Amino acid sequence: MLRDWNGQDIHRLLSEGTEVFRPTLAEDLGEGVFKVLAAPNHDPENETWEFPPGSLVQCEQRMSNGQNVFIAIEVYRRMG
Repeated sequence: MLRDWNGQDIHRLLSEGTEVFRPTLAEDLGEGVFKVLAAPNHDPENETWEFPPGSLVQCEQRMSNGQNVFIAIEVYRRMG
């Protein structure tokens, strides 16, 4: 199922000089695990994503600007 959290799954951009987050779409795989999908305007030459499209990530739900969003916090590692 694709989630569109009013924006989407959120993750950090690297090499920006300050903490910057980027909304994108993600496929909800359950239990807080998402597959990061490229935003329609994704330009890998212009932005370095902490978790590039195709990554499986563990997310936490947080409040941001008065909205619940999912923040990608780490690469998902299957247990066992």
